[in-house]
Amino acid sequence: MPSKALARLWFGVTAAVVLVALVIQIVAVVRAHGPYASVVARVANVFTYFTILSNVLVLVTTAAFARGRGTSPLMRVLWLDALVGIVVTGVVYQVALAGLFDLHGLNLIADILLHRVSPVLCVLGWLFFAPRVLGWRVVPWSLVYPLVWLAFTLVRGALDGMYPYPFIDAGDLGYGQVTVNCLIIGVLFVALASGARVADRLLMRARGGTRSADR
Repeated sequence: MPSKALARLWFGVTAAVVLVALVIQIVAVVRAHGPYASVVARVANVFTYFTILSNVLVLVTTAAFARGRGTSPLMRVLWLDALVGIVVTGVVYQVALAGLFDLHGLNLIADILLHRVSPVLCVLGWLFFAPRVLGWRVVPWSLVYPLVWLAFTLVRGALDGMYPYPFIDAGDLGYGQVTVNCLIIGVLFVALASGARVADRLLMRARGGTRSADR
């Protein structure tokens, strides 16, 4: 199979897996709660999780790659956000979240797909098939996504006490510890984004191809 066809197939499968995982997660939320208004609110709440948003970015970008697109300036930023976001998701899950909840049925399936399968498919897709479109100007723009998410999450938590993850629960930990936790994750995000850019260039050279991104 030609490499371009294989790349499109890989990204198409990745997008399909993520879409199925998101649907399963939503179905699990809907089945777990009765009143319509409550279901709507809880489904909306699903999309406040960094894990879910990062997987949505993976879905959007890999679907674009599967169609032979995804090299516009905006898509470059979204691709780096998807790549780094899903790696952070996998790392933080294994370090801080795995085993905290006793999951069964649909919730367990969604958990495995969103936290384990999706990161592996995305990273392998980047290593072997993705277009080399990451430039240095993409890196600072990629920080907008986690910063906006963090600001929204902390403001919302201060207003209604709802924090999606225990390591940013200012009600339990206090803002001092939450700040330290966020700084650690922020440094990880910047390091991964910068490292992805450098690795992207090295992978491009290894392929002997030309670069379509900014320097």
